[in-house]
Amino acid sequence: MGKKKKKKKEEIQITAEPKTGLPEEFELRFEKHHDELRWLYMELYDNGSMFAELCERLKQFYMERKEALKELDRRREADPAWYRQNDMLGMMFYIDNFAKTINGVEEKLSYIEKCRANYIHLMPFLETPKGRSDGGYAVSDFQQVQKDLGTMEDLESLTEACHKRGIHVCMDFVMNHTSEDHAWAVKAREGDGEYMSRYFFFENSYIPSLYEKTVPQVFPTTAPGNFTWLPDQKHFVMTSFYPYQWDLNYKNPRVFNEMMYYFLYLANRGIDIMRIDAVPYIWKELNTQCRNLPQVHTIVRLMRIISEIVCPGILLLGEVVMEPEKVTPYFGTVEKPECHMLYNVTTMATTWHTVATRDVSLLKKQLDIVFGLPREYLFLNYLRCHDDIGWGLDYETLAAKGMEERAHKKYLNDYFLGLAGESNSRGELYNSDPVTGDARFCGTTASMCGVEKAGFEEDAAAMETAVQMDVMLHAYMFVLSGIPVIYSGDEVGQVNDYSYKEDPDKAADSRYLHRGAFNWELAGRILDPDSVQGKLFRRLNRLEEIRSRESVFVADAKARTVETWDTSVLCVERCYKGEKLLALFNFSETGRTAWIHETDGTYIDLVSEEKMAASGVNIPAYGFYYLKKIN
Repeated sequence: MGKKKKKKKEEIQITAEPKTGLPEEFELRFEKHHDELRWLYMELYDNGSMFAELCERLKQFYMERKEALKELDRRREADPAWYRQNDMLGMMFYIDNFAKTINGVEEKLSYIEKCRANYIHLMPFLETPKGRSDGGYAVSDFQQVQKDLGTMEDLESLTEACHKRGIHVCMDFVMNHTSEDHAWAVKAREGDGEYMSRYFFFENSYIPSLYEKTVPQVFPTTAPGNFTWLPDQKHFVMTSFYPYQWDLNYKNPRVFNEMMYYFLYLANRGIDIMRIDAVPYIWKELNTQCRNLPQVHTIVRLMRIISEIVCPGILLLGEVVMEPEKVTPYFGTVEKPECHMLYNVTTMATTWHTVATRDVSLLKKQLDIVFGLPREYLFLNYLRCHDDIGWGLDYETLAAKGMEERAHKKYLNDYFLGLAGESNSRGELYNSDPVTGDARFCGTTASMCGVEKAGFEEDAAAMETAVQMDVMLHAYMFVLSGIPVIYSGDEVGQVNDYSYKEDPDKAADSRYLHRGAFNWELAGRILDPDSVQGKLFRRLNRLEEIRSRESVFVADAKARTVETWDTSVLCVERCYKGEKLLALFNFSETGRTAWIHETDGTYIDLVSEEKMAASGVNIPAYGFYYLKKIN
């Protein structure tokens, strides 16, 4: 009897002690967060047994976490501002487009380092059904990689190789919905009540019709309505996005727990940044818009706590497509933070509005709002990404300038189609609605800047202008507070890829226009100074070097816009620990003069290294200056 007790005690010790020799590490983190974790969980679910299960699984995931990842966690805990430095530069790409497989990406890490990128966003790569994937956002298995891309072991090898090079890896965590082919959905379709409760099922149209009264449609043209009728099962299921993407019911604690287990499983594969897809949608309530409800923030806060207990080196990136002042609640508070980073979506759209109008006034107002937010808030800034451009602008301000919303959206789309405003842009519309006149726009940065048109027409002068505009826009993006992210292909001026029309699985979705395979032939020209690729790559690389060298670009720098007295010229001032930078950008195809009246010292342009006065600055077409005060 005594021996049995001794054996049991030994087993408890083995179970309790991680191999790291630091059992107190988990216990201290857990003790620090336990009360709030329990309070928030019970507020949502009032289910003690499910909470106990969650806590036990958190310990299990911690124990399973590799020692190298735990050491990375410790270093980041010791330096909580590690991701806020001026050397952070992101690059996003689809694995198959960029390098065919995960192993292929590992082989291309040297190229990524040449681009000075130390943050790579791997676009959705988890298992999805062919032809019903929504670009990878209809996940059928959260623990399997798409077979054509590789395996989970390949992913772990890639993240380990990235960490050795100081590269951080981001992935999409799609938690609002699953594919209709996910194991839960399959069982729900078979009539299993336990799994049906993980989604929103209704026997008739009455409750769905009530939801439809208040819930906006995401894709009113290509996927109208928020519910799909399942004729075999004779039930409606909630599908906010596409019919094959079933919304998860987070009122069910089993859904929350299981999704957190998926989250931690992926974190333990070496992922550094989790992009939470469609955050505002994850809690549904009748008689509301099912957007941005208080329970969403509770869930995100729970995720932040869970990650800080198990894997505190992980960052949460929220995909919240709204104007900055409405996005900020997703940062949480200093005492109770939620997301570490958020996308600066509205500024991106306003930037392209500025290109089309040659008027910086709306952008200036937008940036004043962003710069006026607490400096703890960190945004990801980008010119283009995998998605379309939606014209979610400040139409109240535009109306005061005589710009009516519908007419202005039409002008913007016509401009970037190359049909208005003396535009050199090329692209296509997405989700065009003839009733409302609304539409979104698709195209690569280079095509929108005129590289495609100039190349097709073999117009050397037009190509120089297009390259200049492209570089200027990137220089402007690098000046914004936060982390700049380049869409793969932009560094070599890759243009629209119309071959998607030949693929029946993609032809109906014009977003594939800017999701073409990376052209490695173009990348082979980056050392040729006379090629478009060489000109772009060299100049962008120079800007990236300046940004990583100059401390005035850190996220904590104070920023503001400065009046230039020219509607086409934007001036951004950045100040940090006695250093000052004035960045000037001309959004016009003609030369302009910025009357900024800065006579408080001598300045040097960091790009040309020429000294110049920061007053009455003449800026060529689509030109820019990084003027640093030197005395």
